Amino acid sequence: MVKLYDDERIDYLLAEEDMQVIQSSNVFAFSLDAVLLAKFAYVPIKRGKILDLCTGNGVIPLFLSRRSNAHITGVEIQERLYDMARRNVELNDLSEQISMLHGDLKDMPSYYGNNKFDVVTCNPPYFKTPADDKKNINEHLAIARHEIYCSLEDVVQSCSKLAKSGGKVAIVHRPDRLVDLMTLFRTYRLEPKRIQFVYPKEGRDANMLLIEGARDGKPDLNILPPFYIHKQNGEYSEEMKEVLYGS
Repeated sequence: MVKLYDDERIDYLLAEEDMQVIQSSNVFAFSLDAVLLAKFAYVPIKRGKILDLCTGNGVIPLFLSRRSNAHITGVEIQERLYDMARRNVELNDLSEQISMLHGDLKDMPSYYGNNKFDVVTCNPPYFKTPADDKKNINEHLAIARHEIYCSLEDVVQSCSKLAKSGGKVAIVHRPDRLVDLMTLFRTYRLEPKRIQFVYPKEGRDANMLLIEGARDGKPDLNILPPFYIHKQNGEYSEEMKEVLYGS
């Protein structure tokens, strides 16, 4: 029996009816950006190695395990979230496929050395670190949302160093950081290959960006069709329903 803290609950992973996830509104609960990144990222089907940085409660490795038989490692700097991720792996009997590591993504290139990955995914903090009086008073949420322990450059640099030549790096972020992402990708030898903008509904500005690059790749950028989360009536779009609940 997996231990739960007082503020934790167990939810089902949407389309994965036989998969459960420990969450906490006080510490970490996954959102649509993690779901969409797990759907967007290229993954090898049968073998290989996948690394998920800023893994939180491990939800992206859980989702990816349904798409790939490759070994997946999640890295999380917050001890409480790492413990939650470790228990999520145990809860779903996935210890043979998924491993969790408590550590700083900036340390991972030296930790792994030449042991490179086929795919690196990351759902990083979106916002630059605010003044102390503007930070979320909840430390767990502040670290997850703001660049307190890592900058966007730290994220891209680490992803690049951890991906093998020809390996893929997939990141979800905000559209206003697109230029920063493209610049940093090129700086650290990641050639942008696929970009998809995510919109709340038609007629609204994009509020999410999915980008994938190839380490040492050749220029060949594909802009995917827009992804709409809701219909005009507020219901989930058909494509969002398929991601959340399956076809």
